[in-house]
Amino acid sequence: MLAIFNKGLVNPPKELNCPHLQGTNKMPKSPEEIVRIFQQCFDHHNPVSLGFGNSAFLGYSPSNTLPLHQQRIFCGMDNMYCVFLGHLNNLNTLIKQYGLGKTTNEAMFVIEAYRTLRDRGPYPADQVIKDLEGSFGFVIYDKNAGT
Repeated sequence: MLAIFNKGLVNPPKELNCPHLQGTNKMPKSPEEIVRIFQQCFDHHNPVSLGFGNSAFLGYSPSNTLPLHQQRIFCGMDNMYCVFLGHLNNLNTLIKQYGLGKTTNEAMFVIEAYRTLRDRGPYPADQVIKDLEGSFGFVIYDKNAGT
C-alpha cells in the first residue's frame, strides 16, 4: 500500500526522511516517479494507482503471499477514497452501530466512519479508532475536503 500526499495537504512526520539525501545536492523523487517505481517493483502483481492532481496518490498491489485473512480492499464513495488492508473482527457490530447495510465491507465502513466524524463528530477520532478490533491498516483521501 502506498499513499503520497502534498506537503500542503498533510504535514509529514519529522522522522520521515531519506538518509541517502542528507548532505547531498540530490533532489527527492517526485510523487509521479515514486508511483512509477512502485508499479515497476510490483509489476507481476498488477498494481493499481490513482492520482488526484498534485494533491495525492494512492497505490495498491495485490499480493499472492498474504494470508487469506489479510484482504486488500479499495473503495470510493462521494469523492472519498479508502485503501484497506486486513480485517475488522467486529465489522458486524460496527455496521449495526452505524446503521449501515449488511453488504458494507471494511473500506466502506471506514469511509462512513470518517464521514460521520467529519460531518457530525459525535466521538473524538481516537475513540472511533479504539472501537476497531482486528489487524488492519488503511488510508483515506477526501478529494472534496482536500484532506
